[in-house]
Amino acid sequence: MEQLVAAPDFWDDSAKAQAMMRDLTKLRDEVTVWEQVSGRLQDSLDLAELGDEELGAELSAEVKTLQAQVANLEFRALFSGKYDNENAIFAIHAGAGGTEAQDWAEMLQRMFIRWAESHNFKVSILDQSAGDVVGIKSCLMQFEGDWVYGRLKSERGVHRLVRISPFDSNKKRHTSFAKVEVWPDVAEDIEIEIDQKDLRIDRFRASGAGGQHVQKNETAIRLTHYPTGIVVSCQNQRSLTQNMETAMKILKSQLFDLERRKQEAEMAQLKGEDISAEWGSQIRSYVLHPYKMVKDHRTSYETGNTQAVLDGRLDDFMEAFLKYQLGENDE
Repeated sequence: MEQLVAAPDFWDDSAKAQAMMRDLTKLRDEVTVWEQVSGRLQDSLDLAELGDEELGAELSAEVKTLQAQVANLEFRALFSGKYDNENAIFAIHAGAGGTEAQDWAEMLQRMFIRWAESHNFKVSILDQSAGDVVGIKSCLMQFEGDWVYGRLKSERGVHRLVRISPFDSNKKRHTSFAKVEVWPDVAEDIEIEIDQKDLRIDRFRASGAGGQHVQKNETAIRLTHYPTGIVVSCQNQRSLTQNMETAMKILKSQLFDLERRKQEAEMAQLKGEDISAEWGSQIRSYVLHPYKMVKDHRTSYETGNTQAVLDGRLDDFMEAFLKYQLGENDE
């Protein structure tokens, strides 16, 4: 790839060149990480062979650092999907239940934003529909960073909350549901032709913060794709053109992922594998009363530290899912 990049005609096809540069950067970063760990390991072995007791404390500290780095590399080695190292388009939809479900949807949004911040990933809210009283009815977000889709694909499905309702004067226990959807952000790397007659385009005024500009101009876009029923809204940009470009990008990613998942399901049926109703199934329960527990129903991984999970500590659940997924593949 480096030889191709150095060729005089490399930038003749700008789109293809940019895609290759993105891939090359990812590969370089991946190789660099392994080379650095390998180099530090060899340096530590060389120091240990000297047998100098005064270097003991330094070596102990280095071993701990290397252990943490290797643990991180072991986690990254679990990513086996073709698109795991892509950015992600992420949606949350409140289930039935009005105020309760809309509050739960916003709690989930906060949880995933906190998780992203803990990894220094970039999060953008592309579209959001406010709840009737509190919370949100739905939101569409973009996550950018290393292996983001590979991590977040574990969150696709229905999330269930059990708690004493803060909105119920009788302090009764309520169960709320919210659905999470996630797609790899691959629109720039694929070619999908969308027939204009299959598309409905609605322009409307953006809601939320933004001042007079948001209130006076129809800058928000809603795309409806008739053949699939997919609806995409975007209002995070001030420009109508920018919102249109972003919405089309998201629509293409969703259409691509829909076809990819359809092909995977057909292959699984040919192999005689069980196909779960993934879009409608409950994947995880968050119980805050009468006891505290978060449990993933696919992997059986659970923890009693519910507050830490709601504050974004999700890596253990993601790792358990990746290991579970590899186990399924091995079988």
